[in-house]
Amino acid sequence: MSRKSPYTSFITLTAFLLGILFIYTASSKLMHLEIFQLRLERMPQLPPIAHWIAWLIPFTELVIAGLLLIPKYRLAGMYASLILLGIFTGYIILVLQTSDSVPCSCGGVLSALGWRHHILLNACFMAMSLIAIILNTKQYRNKILDKHTT
Repeated sequence: MSRKSPYTSFITLTAFLLGILFIYTASSKLMHLEIFQLRLERMPQLPPIAHWIAWLIPFTELVIAGLLLIPKYRLAGMYASLILLGIFTGYIILVLQTSDSVPCSCGGVLSALGWRHHILLNACFMAMSLIAIILNTKQYRNKILDKHTT
């Protein structure tokens, strides 16, 4: 019987947590699509494309969740998670620096977070994604080395 390495366990846990996060946020946006779109229209630089973004973001989140939950595509999902969270976090920081008011476009439990806490939560998920990517790469290299040494 083989035991899972701590690397594999961390990668799996990270994928699971990110998958839950993206499924939760996507379904929250889709259940309240009109409100989400209205809030996007109030954000700086977004009104002309708010309708498209209102559909694109939850769709992208669901695709990423799917990638994360299928082991074969998990690494791609980790990279996509890191990129999407990075873009969103960068946008939040930019808006906080340049605007007096920032309308919230999140729902459910996440809407209870202030923007600074939201940035911290995103940073934690981004760090987990980055660590999982590094561990996955290290695990892959170890498998390759094992094949060449046996």
